Amino acid sequence: MEIEEIKRLIRISRERPLLPETYVPWSDELQANEYFLPEHLNSLEGTAIYETLTPKQKLELGRHEIVQVMYSYAWGEGLFCLFMNKYILGLSPDNLEYQFLLRELIEEFRHQEMFAQSILKLGGQPIKISRAHRLIGNITTKLLPPDCLFMGSLSIEIVSDRYGNYGRKDPQLYNVLRKVFELHNIEEARHILFTKDLLKRYTVKAGFIRRTVYSFVVLFNIYFLRTLYVKKEIYQRIGMENPDLAHKLASKNYKTKFTQSCLQDIIEFVDSWRGFNGATRWAWRWLMNAAV
Repeated sequence: MEIEEIKRLIRISRERPLLPETYVPWSDELQANEYFLPEHLNSLEGTAIYETLTPKQKLELGRHEIVQVMYSYAWGEGLFCLFMNKYILGLSPDNLEYQFLLRELIEEFRHQEMFAQSILKLGGQPIKISRAHRLIGNITTKLLPPDCLFMGSLSIEIVSDRYGNYGRKDPQLYNVLRKVFELHNIEEARHILFTKDLLKRYTVKAGFIRRTVYSFVVLFNIYFLRTLYVKKEIYQRIGMENPDLAHKLASKNYKTKFTQSCLQDIIEFVDSWRGFNGATRWAWRWLMNAAV
């Protein structure tokens, strides 16, 4: 990384921090023309059953699903903090990269608090992860080496940015959420220098086996993320008569929708270091409907 650019970013972080406490207008209430989630990201939008919902049910569907998104955001930020804490153990405190990562950690921890505050503001009750999710999470956080942890956490950041871009550019999104997405986007742009540099270090000399491992790590993290959003309990909460049917339809619908709306950046990311090969393509096609 360029030394002067690192120094500049450290200085910005210290002198002009973006604090969620002041940047996000937490006191703002939902206006009559606002909603919690862009409609095309709702799990049931595009199905016949969606048209049977009342306006209040549609609004509540978005509220519950954006809570799941915030929950996954906080999980992803925590995963990236875990990686950085492991990574800086090998650096000296007088190292410029070490100082930069300390500033990044401070900002990432603030992001976790911001997403938690968003859930509280929405009156949300996140649906906890399943045993399968917990197993994958434990393997990811406890057993994988730092480079694999980096690839997994970066993939979640990429999807988070795509979701956030839909939100912050939508003039009808609840203003509190739009400012949350905006703050996250600004600070993640500051972190991209280190991210790109480290990604190059990990992938430039990676052979077939290492690239295959990275590809599966990214795939399972994205699959983990996608399956956090569609939950039967949500359809029960909004008062649907047949939540089992709604969940079945939504799962199929959202799998297609996620591929169309949220996967392109991930596909480009994996393709950039030749992560699609004969050992991985079948899994991406099967789990994510990816055209690779």
